[in-house]
Amino acid sequence: MRNYKTQMEAARRGIITPEMKTVADKEFTAPETIRARVADGSVCIPANINHTALSAEGIGSGLRTKINVNLGISGDAKDYDLEMQKVDMSIKFGAEAIMDLSNYGKTNTFRRELIAKSPAMIGTVPMYDAIGYLEKDLLEITAADFLKVVRAHAEEGVDFMTIHAGINRRAVEAFKRDPRKMNIVSRGGSLLFAWMAMTGNENPFFEHYDEVLEILREYDVTISLGDALRPGCIDDSTDAGQIAELIELGALTERAWAKDVQVMVEGPGHMAMNEIAANMQLQKRICHNAPFYVLGPLVTDIAPGYDHITSAIGGAIAAASGADFLCYVTPAEHLRLPDLNDVKEGIVASKIAAHAADIAKGVPHARDKDNAMAEARHAVDWDKMFDIAIDPDKAKAYFESTPPADRHTCSMCGKMCAVRTTNMILNGEEVKFCSEK
Repeated sequence: MRNYKTQMEAARRGIITPEMKTVADKEFTAPETIRARVADGSVCIPANINHTALSAEGIGSGLRTKINVNLGISGDAKDYDLEMQKVDMSIKFGAEAIMDLSNYGKTNTFRRELIAKSPAMIGTVPMYDAIGYLEKDLLEITAADFLKVVRAHAEEGVDFMTIHAGINRRAVEAFKRDPRKMNIVSRGGSLLFAWMAMTGNENPFFEHYDEVLEILREYDVTISLGDALRPGCIDDSTDAGQIAELIELGALTERAWAKDVQVMVEGPGHMAMNEIAANMQLQKRICHNAPFYVLGPLVTDIAPGYDHITSAIGGAIAAASGADFLCYVTPAEHLRLPDLNDVKEGIVASKIAAHAADIAKGVPHARDKDNAMAEARHAVDWDKMFDIAIDPDKAKAYFESTPPADRHTCSMCGKMCAVRTTNMILNGEEVKFCSEK
């Protein structure tokens, strides 16, 4: 029986939890280092007490960059089996987190099955689920209703929840004073904006923030402070609305920590490459070095069908500049609910971005697999290369689709392979192309 409510409470009391030990092993660091970072809020370990299948991961300063996969049921795509196949795909490729963004019908059956089987962290956005869960129109939902959904998700075992508590009246005023091309593009943020406008009330997650924190503390749920006013196009980035909300999120971070609730802060969005590094530094400063969770950012707005690439470019820059957690983006972004192949492409692109950033940041052992790949390529050991690759099946399929006459090369260069030529010379062998040795 644990004698602490949350990972943060344990850390502040000097207790190293089993989850901290698991994270320390994965990160090649000392458990005491993880404990100290959880205590000061620079690292969080989302780990609901009811998520028994979880293999704990740390998110934050000095750790590997983690990735999240979004999936879930919508009104136009209700195939539960397909969504569970996406879960299996996510686990296969090593995604550290899965967010169930279901917004249609009674979603708890799918979510409970997801939590029961997934070693990855599970996240949700209670705001998405409120209408289907409560079977009420937006205007009929009360503040107490929203809290009821938060509690239901916590009881089910959700490890982190996106709560859009920062879009309060002050942030909305700043948003209205500085007109945007795209206005509000956050689904949860737009619903809260509409609810506030229609009821005349303050954001219920802001007004009743202490009650939200009490629920999260009870089940050790990490709060992911949602960026309702994130930019939805590069022209809207770093504007008054985004920064006004970020200031609110900084204050909310400290209020959560005061109750021993772990925090992540969410960030943009769409953003030109030259603004990314400054935004990462600004967020870390305003939000007291809390772990930063970014969607993208997408560095151009003109690549529908290829936004996994625009996101990977921005994500690599963001993570190398201080972001800790990347939300994947698929080729289907802005176009449709992603299919299974879209999910795979999004995961791989995000894994590449996260890994590239870890190398740039000097994360311990980040280069190990790259060095192993270099050794395998030097030895022209194809099976070892496939084994090391992020996507072994695709690498092998490409190689074998146009098989070379000599397996010590590939069909690009054939016997003119630079590696083969250099190895032969260094081994004292003669290089010939026009006749057999």
